[in-house]
Amino acid sequence: MKSRHQLLLLAALCSSPAWADTWLIQNARVFDGERMHASRSVLVEGAKIADADFRGAAPAGAKIVDGKGRTLLPGLIDSHVHAYRHFELPLLFGVTTQIDMFTGVSIMQDATRRMREGSNADQADLYSAGTLATAPGGHGTEYGMAIPTLTKPEEAQAFVDARIAEGSYFIKIVMEAGHPGRAFQSLDAATVRALIEAAHKRGKLAVVHISTLADARTALEAGADGLVHLFLGEQISPQDLDSFAKLARAKKAFVIPTFSVMESIAGLPAADIIGDASAAALLNKLQKSELANGYGKQARPQMMAAPKAVTAALRKAGVPLLAGTDAGNAGTQYGASLHHEMLSLTQAGLTPAEALAAATSVPAQAFKLPSRGRIAKGYKADLLLVDGDPGADIGATRRIVQVWKDGAQVTGLRDAQRAKVAQELQGTPGQVLPADGRISLFSKDKLASPFGAGWMPSNDAFMGGKSTVSLKPLDGPDGVLQVDASVAPGFAYPFAGLAFMPGAQPMQAANLSGAKVLRFRVRGDGQRYGVSIMSQGGNIPVSQPFTAEAEWREVSLALDAFKGVDTAAITMISFSAGPKPGAYQFQISDVRLLAQ
Repeated sequence: MKSRHQLLLLAALCSSPAWADTWLIQNARVFDGERMHASRSVLVEGAKIADADFRGAAPAGAKIVDGKGRTLLPGLIDSHVHAYRHFELPLLFGVTTQIDMFTGVSIMQDATRRMREGSNADQADLYSAGTLATAPGGHGTEYGMAIPTLTKPEEAQAFVDARIAEGSYFIKIVMEAGHPGRAFQSLDAATVRALIEAAHKRGKLAVVHISTLADARTALEAGADGLVHLFLGEQISPQDLDSFAKLARAKKAFVIPTFSVMESIAGLPAADIIGDASAAALLNKLQKSELANGYGKQARPQMMAAPKAVTAALRKAGVPLLAGTDAGNAGTQYGASLHHEMLSLTQAGLTPAEALAAATSVPAQAFKLPSRGRIAKGYKADLLLVDGDPGADIGATRRIVQVWKDGAQVTGLRDAQRAKVAQELQGTPGQVLPADGRISLFSKDKLASPFGAGWMPSNDAFMGGKSTVSLKPLDGPDGVLQVDASVAPGFAYPFAGLAFMPGAQPMQAANLSGAKVLRFRVRGDGQRYGVSIMSQGGNIPVSQPFTAEAEWREVSLALDAFKGVDTAAITMISFSAGPKPGAYQFQISDVRLLAQ
């Protein structure tokens, strides 16, 4: 898998650098972030827009782009993402800025540094809340990473000040009780109000995650600058609809509906993106799978009735509506989903021009983002050129001709991604499995395997964790390996165990599509463990649990149970303890990959 720096090198070969270039996009339909102009020429000098309505002869040396039949837009802004992977994708789909609602502090700080240094040409800019504000056991704590929490109003100012010190651009607050079977602790109204006041005291915006009408009202009454979701429901009464829209307008709040993730929960896939050949050419197998496999397994379109009605009422009341996808969640994908979000906004009552504004000038104004979201003199030359007229057909935004980031074309990055995806689709020859399927050839002398780089210890040390593991071959007719693991805090998802690398080199992909079942024998200390599989293009393993009981038992797992894993490009199969800290011991034997 190519690194980001390798992709940049490939991009340089495909398209010469354009840091100081002058561009003239001639005779294009121009949406300036607020309104559509039938025909304009836009002059770009270096990283800035020099003239949004250029007239006269082209400057000497300017690169000319024919805009006839095309529309030039400001670079798109996704107002709700969780940026922790696939950093290459947003820019390829014309999303030049992302507003992040919760990610790792180091990711936020690195993005801020790159933007400050002017070295962020290959990624979308990122404005992040960093760590969200939630209660112990609240939404945001379920991902295995330790984060600071709070329980009372008196802790609000210190919490906000700590986030600002880390580099948070705004403050994200969670009001979420969950649902039966997945309940969360939630911040109370007094603490939410105190957090909002603490953020405002420091000149920061405060936005609130909600999933019910009651919490939405509470957040607005507490002074929230914006709501980062709407709420699902089969219906909402006319009285509640009118009252809520009036409250949002009176409080001068903005709202990010996030239709993309709500539709995922309602079991409604983004068919317009999934079926789009140009989008598919930029998404690898994992990324396509993440987009296609949403949270809801049964279609419940009736659940979208309330958010559509609320969106229409908010629009009528003049409440600013922002396009945000909640990318990073199942059924969404960075960059690509924003085009679907704009379509969903039009289906909820916005005009195409209003949907375009919701993805450009409106979020730039609401979040006070500098010099972006509009095509105007002195603004960043973050631009998107598309075929057709998205002012009449919002789907035209998907017909991307060119993207500029800080005045530089990203043609090379798009071409490199297409080449990568095409190469992946060609695949590699299937690995011939042993006749008996056995991949564990354990003995007292070595840990052998019939193919691949083989067996090795695996833990979180490479990610800065402190977990350790030792492997000890034991006597036995089938070859037995004892795994002694110590799982320690220090990494978000601490683990330690045993890994099989099926490729010729560690973490190199192998085509194991001929295998349908993973079977092994195990015994141990009675604790719960996990089998994890990773495939090329993914940085998060997919796991299935097993228990190592006192007596030997056989575990059989269908590979299709590891949802999202591409069996034609498996990079690792691991058997690990964690994330609960402590000492673990299990013995494993007779590991097989079977065709049935």
